[in-house]
Amino acid sequence: MADAPNTAPTDFIRQIIHKHNRTGRFKGRVETRFPPEPNGYLHIGHAKAIIISFGIAKEFGGVTHLRFDDTNPVKEDVEFTEAIKRDIHWLGFDWGERLHHASDYFETLYDWAIRLIEKGVAFVCDLNAEQMREYRGTLTEPGKNSPFRERSIEENLDLFKRMRAGEFPDGAKTLRAKIDMSHPNINMRDPVMYRILHKEHHQAGDKWCIYPTYDWAHGQSDSIEGITHSLCSLEFENHRPLYDWFLDQLEEHHPQQIEFARLNMTHVMMSKRNLLALVKEGVVAGWDDPRMPTLSGLRRRGVQPNQIRSFVEKLGVSKSNSTVEYANFEHTIREDFNAHAPRVMGVLRPLKVVITNYPEGQTEEFEAVNNPENPEDGTRMVPFSRELYIEQDDFQEEPHRKFHRLYPGNEVRLRYAYFITCTDVIKDADGTITELHCTYDPASRGGNSPDGRKVKGTIHWVSAEHAVESEVRLYQQLFLVEDPNEAPDGGSWKDNINPDSLEIIPDAKLEPSLADKPAGWFCQFERLGYFTVDPDSKEGSPVFNRTITLRDTWAKIQKKG
Repeated sequence: MADAPNTAPTDFIRQIIHKHNRTGRFKGRVETRFPPEPNGYLHIGHAKAIIISFGIAKEFGGVTHLRFDDTNPVKEDVEFTEAIKRDIHWLGFDWGERLHHASDYFETLYDWAIRLIEKGVAFVCDLNAEQMREYRGTLTEPGKNSPFRERSIEENLDLFKRMRAGEFPDGAKTLRAKIDMSHPNINMRDPVMYRILHKEHHQAGDKWCIYPTYDWAHGQSDSIEGITHSLCSLEFENHRPLYDWFLDQLEEHHPQQIEFARLNMTHVMMSKRNLLALVKEGVVAGWDDPRMPTLSGLRRRGVQPNQIRSFVEKLGVSKSNSTVEYANFEHTIREDFNAHAPRVMGVLRPLKVVITNYPEGQTEEFEAVNNPENPEDGTRMVPFSRELYIEQDDFQEEPHRKFHRLYPGNEVRLRYAYFITCTDVIKDADGTITELHCTYDPASRGGNSPDGRKVKGTIHWVSAEHAVESEVRLYQQLFLVEDPNEAPDGGSWKDNINPDSLEIIPDAKLEPSLADKPAGWFCQFERLGYFTVDPDSKEGSPVFNRTITLRDTWAKIQKKG
């Protein structure tokens, strides 16, 4: 493996790896891993760990393993395994042939547990979960030894083998490490290594009725795979002494664990347990609901993988936990979309406009710019006819002083087309405006002033004859408060949910070029925001999700909250 390019290390992780490569600790190898538990979908917080582990290994000429730490068959599922693989590939990373499961190592882990029993540093305990909590002590008070701690090696070996043979019911016994019940780090107070669980495993089948705990399987799996640098978030810092202790006792290959600050963002829920509750209780439509912070949800919403990578890279690698404003993430998304998203015209809340002096049955086309930020994206032709749709918000019958769009007697520019002037307002029996009558200036073709007169307002439009019907889903953040996990007085974290997080518009009108765009295709609806085609779309009937507004709307959301 090669060292990184001849540049100064940019963060403490790279500094450590540079030092290891200089001193030959791992003989120049850099081998990292990403070890998710397959008990849910990956979220934006996981993206940071993925980008760091895969990115740093690649930078140093190394490789990265994908390993599923599948030690809990009660909560794990193949659905989660496959979703995790999709999300990592979507982010732009690949593990090649280095796909592993902790369950691949169950036999080795069992043999190593036997080794610790024979060494006298592991024992079978009969305390139940509640008793174990009582014996464990607190952060300020030491624990006390289990009454079963001094069983003989022979008795422990016999009981552990009988545990594996299925002789005991769930929870009847555990295998624990024998360390120090007065240790200031609670993780070192005789932690559980195995528990009895008569449950079929999604990967290993019904071969096992005892399962290793995460803390026993995790570090040993790193060792088995020959990982050199176990990069993980700060919550594992207090577990590192335990992982070190296990490997020291086993005298096996010892990776270097390095912890970094996790990604925390305002208004985002990253608790897997609570995300699962949102799915199970139907608050959202599933793990890939565009309001979810999951990578599959962000993908469906229209966020691009390069935007996530850019956001994480801008944050850098730190040892100190902090919370990032969600608006910063949105800024990164807007910045990229502004440069790359094609512009189109769509009307979300249509109001019909009839141009009374335009020839009936006539259609013409106007050239529209696809992206003013990138001339190489070229232009497209947009049809124009006598009847159009404009946004309801672009008309006021009694305009306020600074309103420069359409109102009776006022002239505006139709983007790329003509100047029009409102001459009449048509209402139904209830007084609701149903259509506007306008006249156009034929000399203003292309939206250019024929005589130098100034028109302040420019609005977008869609030809009624050629419009594509579309369902448009407008998403806002799912939570109104900065920390969604904090429950209000006397309430639940669920009280923080934004009741207006989704608005469905069933009858939006779009320009005809949008009829059959593939799922995932993104664009800017001019003046309205950035939108992405949803997988629910059918031929000729697209469904668009609003990925993000054109401007920051957090002040409005927070005020509402």
